[in-house]
Order: sequence, then C-alpha cells, then structure tokens
Amino acid sequence: MLLQALEDGNLKNMHLAHYTETVLFQPTITYPTDDNPRGSMEVTFKPADGSEPKTITIPLRPDTANLEIMDVNMHQSPCKAYNMGSKINQWLSSCFGYPVVMAYLGEHLRPVLMSTSGNGQAKSQQSSPSWLGSITKSLPTSILGYGGQENQEKEQVTFADCASYLVVSETSMKDVLSRLPEGEEMDIIKFRPNIIVAGAEKEWEEDYWAELDVGGNIIPLSHNCVRCVSINIDYTTGKPGKTESGTILKKMMKDRRVDQGMKYSPVFGRYGFLAQGEQGGTVKVGDEVNVTRKNEERTTFDWPGLSSASLVK
Repeated sequence: MLLQALEDGNLKNMHLAHYTETVLFQPTITYPTDDNPRGSMEVTFKPADGSEPKTITIPLRPDTANLEIMDVNMHQSPCKAYNMGSKINQWLSSCFGYPVVMAYLGEHLRPVLMSTSGNGQAKSQQSSPSWLGSITKSLPTSILGYGGQENQEKEQVTFADCASYLVVSETSMKDVLSRLPEGEEMDIIKFRPNIIVAGAEKEWEEDYWAELDVGGNIIPLSHNCVRCVSINIDYTTGKPGKTESGTILKKMMKDRRVDQGMKYSPVFGRYGFLAQGEQGGTVKVGDEVNVTRKNEERTTFDWPGLSSASLVK
C-alpha cells in the first residue's frame, strides 16, 4: 500500500480515486519458488509525458527483521504494517514528485467491518450446483486467502478495500461497454476484480449470487461492490478521461444504483470471502464456476468506513 508522507509527519492513504497518477505504475509479479522463495514484484513507472520508463524490483515477501512498524488505518479498519525503507520510498517519491512511503502488510491483517453477512439481509434459495461458466483468460493465477465469514469477529482482510475477493462477470462488462460509442473500449481491469467469470446468461445476474463454487473452493458472496470515480481514469495519462469512457460512472448511475445501502453509487460486482472452515486453495484460469446459492432479492451494503457520497465525489 502507498501512503503520502505529509509535512506534519502524518501519512495519508493514497486511494486511486484521489491519487489518479498511481495508474501510471504497472506491477508484474513473480510468485515465490524454491529458487526464489521471496518472490518479486517488478514495478514500472511510465510517465504521462512520454519520457523514459523507470523500473524497480521489490521483494514480494520482504525480510521484515529491520523494517520499521507503523500504523495504517484504511476505511476505519486499522492495522500494523512495515515501512519498506528508504531505497524503495525514495524511488517512489522521485516518480510521484512528493514524499511517498510503501507499506508491507506482512502478518498483520485488518478487521472486516462489513455486516456479518449481506446474504442474511436477503432471502436466499439453495439450488443444485448449476454450471455457470469458467474463470476468464484475463485473470492471473490467484491464491485463496482468509475465511470465516460466519464469524465476523474472526474475519480479516488485507489492504483490499472491503473483502478478499471481488467477482465480476464478462456478460455484465459487455453491458457497460454498450454505453460507449462504437469503437471506444474500456478494460475490465479498471474495475479491479480478482475473479472474472465468463458464461453468465444475462447481464447483472450476479447481483443475486449468494455463493459460488470456484474450482472446488466455496466462496460466499456477501455484498455488492459500489463504484467510484476511479473507473473514469485514463490509464495512459493518469488523469480523468477526456473521452466518453471518462464519464462511465455517470453513465452507470442511470440504471445501476441498485443498492439501497449506497444509493448514490452504481453497482458492478460482488464481494466475497472463503467459506467458514475452508482451508484455502488455488484458483486458476479455466476453472469451472458454479452458482450454488442465489438470493431472492439484492443485498444491502453496510460498511461504516465507506459512504456513498464520498465515493461519488
């Protein structure tokens, strides 16, 4: 996670919606192996003015023995984190043009502040596993993380906004693209999902998904994901887009403000966690996806650290 170091000594969370230039940094991850047990993340900064890109390699699992521990508070969900140190911080600061600190979460996790289960707010119906589709080719290999949705006190999350997983469907993305002029494209990466599903019969049917079986891993889906101005950003300039895709948030507001808990923000995608008792596993491109439970009505978003008004601004 990146934080701006302010003149008063405080650190300010660099959320994408307010620090749009962060999209100019593109990471490539090399997962740990026997030969490279810490793994690595190669980050390339591509300046908007077209000048020469700069690259730095950062350990994916750094040695924390000599790293300073600091406090991080994201959406009123506090935790400890490691300051990655002067070499990395100075490189980032030179790119941004102001002091920046990189935080590594390590073994520290944040408490989940969502209601225990969004599914509890809506009647759900169990169904025999119905084949839906598969994880799309757009998704890199993912490792399942922390479970325990049934017990909110024990549920924890990383530096992700609200939940371990964000599931979207390609069918709904086609509906988003239909709002743009012919020939203008928008990459699904702007919605920052980590599970992208192909094969849904209808657009927005995921609004009602309560539980998925993804490659044999059970993932309850608890809440809708409401969207902010970050989806308007042009990833080549690091600024709000000047074409029609730069107004996609407004376009989606016309018919996608479907969550009464965040009634000023459009919905695209569902948040989820690993099911209670599951030990975790691997999700890979091509895995079969089954809807194992559906809600009869949409869930209502409830997170004390997020407000719809602040997301829209």
